[in-house]
Amino acid sequence: MKGIVAYDSVNGNTKQVAEAMAEQIKADGHEAELINLKDGAPSPTGDLLLIGSPTRAMKMTKGTAKFIESLDVGYWKTRPVYMFDTVGPLSKDDAKRKGQLEMIGSGGKNAAEKMRDLATQRGLHVRPEVMHFAVVGMWGPLASDSLSRAKDAAKRVLAEANK
Repeated sequence: MKGIVAYDSVNGNTKQVAEAMAEQIKADGHEAELINLKDGAPSPTGDLLLIGSPTRAMKMTKGTAKFIESLDVGYWKTRPVYMFDTVGPLSKDDAKRKGQLEMIGSGGKNAAEKMRDLATQRGLHVRPEVMHFAVVGMWGPLASDSLSRAKDAAKRVLAEANK
C-alpha cells in the first residue's frame, strides 16, 4: 500500500505532523510519499491520501485549497482522502488542551473541516473524521503529544484502508 502525505506549512508545525505520519506509514511496512505543497506537486497517485494545512484565520492555506482543487477526481473518488490541520495557540495543560481540541472539532472554524468540505464538493472520497493537532504558542511549538497523536492517526488510517 502507498500512502501519500501532502502538506502546507507556515511555521514548520504541519510539516512535523506530516513527517510523523509518513514515518509511521513506513514503520508499518508501507510505502509513503511526503509532498510539500510549496513545491507545486502534481496530482499524486497512491492508495490513500492525507492532506494537512495549518489553520490560518479559521481557514486552510491558499496552497492547500489549490492542491485540493487540482486533484484528479476520477482517481480519488474511489480512494480514501483524510484531512488534518494544526491549530493554536492552545493550552499547555493537557486536560484543557483536550477540551479545546474537542471544541475546535465541531465548529467549522478550522482548516481541516473546510478542506473536507471542499474535497467533498469536488466528489473526492473524503473520510468524515478530521484530525487536529495542537500548537501551544502562536507559531509553535507543537504540543508535547502532537507527534505521537499523528503517528496514532496514521495507524488508524492504515487500519481503515486495509479493511
